[in-house]
Amino acid sequence: MNMSVLTLQEYEFEKQFNENEAIQWMQENWKKSFLFSALYAAFIFGGRHLMNKRAKFELRKPLVLWSLSLAVFSIFGALRTGAYMVYILMTKGLKQSVCDQSFYNGPVSKFWAYAFVLSKAPELGDTIFIILRKQKLIFLHWYHHITVLLYSWYSYKDMVAGGGWFMTMNYGVHAVMYSYYALRAAGFRVSRKFAMLITLSQIIQMLMGCIINYLVFFWMQQDQCHSHVQNIIWSSLMYLSYFVLFCHFFFEAYIGKMRKTRKAE
Repeated sequence: MNMSVLTLQEYEFEKQFNENEAIQWMQENWKKSFLFSALYAAFIFGGRHLMNKRAKFELRKPLVLWSLSLAVFSIFGALRTGAYMVYILMTKGLKQSVCDQSFYNGPVSKFWAYAFVLSKAPELGDTIFIILRKQKLIFLHWYHHITVLLYSWYSYKDMVAGGGWFMTMNYGVHAVMYSYYALRAAGFRVSRKFAMLITLSQIIQMLMGCIINYLVFFWMQQDQCHSHVQNIIWSSLMYLSYFVLFCHFFFEAYIGKMRKTRKAE
């Protein structure tokens, strides 16, 4: 596998994408992520209040379309960024895959890097379905949505090291997760073990995020990684908090319920 092969496989929209304009726009507008987060939080608390005395909405068909569209987007993103990361790993090694900024301007990955950070705004729409269908809204859900949006926009503008790993892992997990949501919304019976595997993959993703942050910090001391301490601190705190919350969710949703079922028997 070589770069010429990757270049030949580029789609037209990937070729025409101007990453310099995208990065400049994000440098000028990244703080708007705080506005989106504030509106999102207001919707959560306002929406739950309004729905208290209303009957829940079914919204099965819109939910299928929503989850399916995010699944397709994530699958394409995972395949395109994954191919680029594999190429870098096989030809230039782990350090280059972590430290090189080429992910932000590579022939294939540049479009998907920008698409990734922008997608964190519309992904807030997941919560609309939870509130309108009067389902349980856990802290992990909205905390994760807000912090990923803020961190993604904050980091993309600086083209910090580690971004290729962070985005590719997220694309991969979301490809499976939203596919699962789409199947469930469409009425298909999916094994509970599949949901457990998704949560386990999220836990592993958070561990990997912490490891990548350590590598960025280590190689940054040797002037081989472009990042800054403030970014690494925020990223590490974010991934550690996710790790704790997803572990707690895994125990409550799966281990705890399995124990209760056994006791009932």
